[in-house]
Formats: sequence, structure tokens, C-alpha cells
Amino acid sequence: MVTVPRLVIAAPASGSGKTTVATGLMAAFAARGLAVSPHKVGPDYIDPGYHSLATGRPGRNLDAYMCGTDLIAPLFAHGSAGCDLAVVEGVMGLYDGASGQGELASTAQVAKLLKAPVVLVVDASSQSRSVAALVHGFASWDPEVRIGGVILNKVASDRHEALLRDALDESGLPVLGVLRRAPQVATPSRHLGLVPVAERQGDAVDAVRAMGERVRAGCDLDALTALARTAPALPDAAWEPAYTVVERPRPVVAVAGGAAFTFAYAEHAELLTAAGAEVVVFDPLRDEKLPAGTAGLVIGGGFPEVYAPELSANEPLRRAVTELASSGAPVAAECAGLLYLARELDGRPMCGVLDAEARMSERLTLGYRQAVAVSDSALAVAGTRMRGHEFHRTVLEPGAGPAPAWGMHQPERRVEGYVQRGVHASYLHTHWAASPEVAHRFVEHCRVR
Repeated sequence: MVTVPRLVIAAPASGSGKTTVATGLMAAFAARGLAVSPHKVGPDYIDPGYHSLATGRPGRNLDAYMCGTDLIAPLFAHGSAGCDLAVVEGVMGLYDGASGQGELASTAQVAKLLKAPVVLVVDASSQSRSVAALVHGFASWDPEVRIGGVILNKVASDRHEALLRDALDESGLPVLGVLRRAPQVATPSRHLGLVPVAERQGDAVDAVRAMGERVRAGCDLDALTALARTAPALPDAAWEPAYTVVERPRPVVAVAGGAAFTFAYAEHAELLTAAGAEVVVFDPLRDEKLPAGTAGLVIGGGFPEVYAPELSANEPLRRAVTELASSGAPVAAECAGLLYLARELDGRPMCGVLDAEARMSERLTLGYRQAVAVSDSALAVAGTRMRGHEFHRTVLEPGAGPAPAWGMHQPERRVEGYVQRGVHASYLHTHWAASPEVAHRFVEHCRVR
């Protein structure tokens, strides 16, 4: 039974201020001494880093496409266990989901699955009375989505605020906050979105603190707390990563971290640990050796293109990764990890595990994917079906090896990635909570070496 009070922070469209408001609310509630559980709808890796900074807890994703609708409430229950309040940041516009799939993976769908009230963040910078029509449309579009109030963002003046409030009085929805334009709390962006927390450190701390202060000054936290408490109990049991593991040696699984490799779902490390591994995080920008006793290696997503000179300059670690892969040890690489294993990235030497070259591109590759494993690997047997997500501005040539990792079925049919010896390398990001056997298989391959 899930009884944690909860709010979903949504907006009519991207760019309305969801991240600022959601992160600010998390920081403001945490400053009141509450244990706040942070969540993000969709496959985003960057916003959860700011959420974690605001709350001191792992930011967790709720992705109905990759994990399936049946896992949303259990994953939420797992992440929010023992918390006083949960804040869920939405994705894109409230009703936007997977392309061509109706409401699937939308903020609205997740709100319904969690039976959570929605707070609509509206960019009011270019409107006055029209805000009431906008809010009415969103509130009435799906009667199963309960919009409990509005936070007005980018309000220009007291007069502008009065006009907006007068208009919304007729909508029946309360104004739970008003935020003035404040560029000083903006967070820098680049080719894949916000700059991750791990790359900003002190600046990110300051930005989150400013978001919290801004929200605390402009929002009715008591009313928002009361709204969160109207969420009914959910009957779902919490998701658990545990496998029944007999007492055996725990193989060391090294997981790449640091500023260059920030894309990771918290559940992956939990699943590896539950499957019997000792998970040790290392930083390819600084560490010249893999963790002692490394039996398997996981290299997730991130921004290796930004740190290509530093990654290339760390020759001792590159050699260690190459030697490990050459020995047949299990290596799971996603997106940034794929580039790191290539021969070159933008002309700079990488690990050379894969006979391929990577470079930056003007074209953004973005979207959900349906995939089937083409080759047996340390992650999956051929024929295993999984859902994933691609998000990159790089190109790898060739894009697939003699034994590809995945066959894609959406949006076009193609093969992609590399399986060679123990290596499974691909652009595809996957969420192992949907297929926990992936982590178990990986650890078993580490154990039998």
C-alpha cells in the first residue's frame, strides 16, 4: 500500500518552467525538514541530478514506455519508501507521450497511474485573460487527470499578476504560486539539454538553492502540501530488485561515473547488487586503473564528446579497459560507453575495443525504440525483446559490427551496435527494471570468468 503524499508538476508545453518549479519545490520542502522523494517522467537523465541535489536522495525515472504501465506505481513506491512527500516532474506538455502511441509515457498517463493531483505550470509571459481558456482546456481534456491548481511563471508585474488571477477566478482552479521572471536562476544548456550537475558542482548547488528560495517566496507551500495529501492510497506493492542469491563470491562490477558518464538509472546499480555483484564506481577522467578485482564493466551514457581530450589523455585507463575487454570479461556500454570503446572520437584516440570511429553530428537522434537482441551476449540471448531510448548528436561508423547488438523495429528497421567476446555496446539506453534478468545474466557472466 502506497500512502505517500504526492504531486505531479506538469505544463502545457516544454519550456514553461517545469524543472525550475519541480526542483524548487523539492528544495523548499526539503528545507522544511521533509524527506522528499524526487521523480521524473520519461527517460531524462539530467533533471534527476538536480532533483537529487535538492533532496539528498536518488532522482528516479518513471517511464511507462520502457518499463511498462504496470511498473510505474511499484517503482514509485520503491523510490518513495519512508518519505514524507513525493514530487514528480513531468515531461514535455502534459498530454505529450511516445510519438504515435496516444497517451503512452505522457505525464498525464503517469499522473493517472499514480492517482496524483497535477499542478500546472503556465508560462504567462505573453498572455493575460487567455490563461483561463488555456487552463480550462487542459483541465477538461481528460476527466481522469485531476489538475489541482496552477503556478504562474514568468509573470511581469503586480498588474500582470492581478489580470491573471482575475481570469483564473472563473476557472475554479486555485493559483498556488506566482513566479516573476528571474534569469539569475537559469541553468546552462548545450546540445542535449541542461548541463549535468556533476559538471557544475558549486554552480549547480547555487542554482538549486536559488530555485528553492524563489519557489518558497512565490508559492503557497502549505496549500501544495494539502493538495499532495489528497492523493489516495495505491494498492501496489513496491518494486524490489532482489534476486535469491546463494552465498558465493561477489564479483566486482566497475561502473563508470564522473562528469563524462552521468547518465544512469539508480535501479541498475541496485539490480547488480541484488544479483550478487559488488558495484564500484570509478571516474574515467581521473582514475588510471579499473577498481581492484574488476570482473565486469558497465559504461553508461553521458558526454564523452565534451571530455574527449581528457578521456584520450588517460592512456593507462584506456589500456586497462582494452585489456579487460580483450580477456572476454562482460562489458555493457550504452551510448557514451559505445563511443568510449570506439577507435576514435572526433579524431582523438579512445579505447579501440571496437573497430569504429565516432564523431559529432548536427543531427539529433531522439526517440523511443523497440528492439530485439540479434546476438547472444552477456546481457541477453538472441531474440530477447526490449524497449529503449536513443538520445545523441553523434554518429558511429560503421554503426553495427559483424554481430550486431540490436535489431530496431521503430521508427525504421535496422541493426545497430556491437557484440564481440563479452562486449555488448550500443546507442540504445534501456531500463533494466523492466527486465531484471539482464542484470542477473550480466553478473553470472562476471562470476564464471
